[in-house]
Amino acid sequence: MIKSINLWSFRDSSDLKTNVPLAKKAGFEAIELCLNEDTGPITWKSTEKEVKEVRKFVEGAGLKIASLAIGTGWKYPLSSPDKKIVKAGADSIKKGLDVAKWLGTDGVLVVPGVTTPEVPYDVVYKKTHDELRKLVPYAEKAKVAICVENVWNKFHLSPIELRDYVDSFNSEFLAVYLDVGNMLLYGYPEQWIRILGKRIKKVHFKDFRTGVGGFGGFVGLLEGDVDWPAVMKAFKEVGYDGPASVEVGCYKHHWEASIYVIGLQMDFIFGRRSG
Repeated sequence: MIKSINLWSFRDSSDLKTNVPLAKKAGFEAIELCLNEDTGPITWKSTEKEVKEVRKFVEGAGLKIASLAIGTGWKYPLSSPDKKIVKAGADSIKKGLDVAKWLGTDGVLVVPGVTTPEVPYDVVYKKTHDELRKLVPYAEKAKVAICVENVWNKFHLSPIELRDYVDSFNSEFLAVYLDVGNMLLYGYPEQWIRILGKRIKKVHFKDFRTGVGGFGGFVGLLEGDVDWPAVMKAFKEVGYDGPASVEVGCYKHHWEASIYVIGLQMDFIFGRRSG
């Protein structure tokens, strides 16, 4: 697997000049970039030329670009009853597919919808399915996969449902972005990995303490309840050898140290270090 880190793991995700060299020094092989609405190195207004300059800088530092995370799915869910919000969400995914193509990477992280008291689960399922089906041809043309993440949006709470949801599109360009820590409250990542198998296109690493619950339960790698040996065994069984992009917060003080610590933790998880 490829040792990668998401930009959101740094103190200032917009500071590429600091973050990219630091990731390289900490032993990372790749980095996951982010598309935000109006802040950061890549936004909805970024041109092809500007994006390719970012790619040149990252690759010049010796890192691969693992994937692109679209950071606006919560604000502009495809499940919204507001047509303007749905259009903004669809447009952001199209922009993400374009940006990923310019970056030379093959997958974008997408949070398609959010179940709420006003928008029930079955409606989220149908609306997101209908909207993503419209976007699949765009993804196929760009040769970049839309990767649906299992995340705390009260949706896709079962690996079997997510498997069948993805299969219904009948396209290699609608895939899964598996977050290893996000299902710990109601499932086991090693089981999700085996059930989803080849549908997994991209991976996030994080850890979680089930006894805490809530967002306070997310902790550093190896500090929670993820059974990492079982997880890595499952990835090997399904043949996943792509990037694993860690997504955790950094320290409040001497934040740079956290990047080195994360790198060391991943080495142990990958079996590259021991004792």
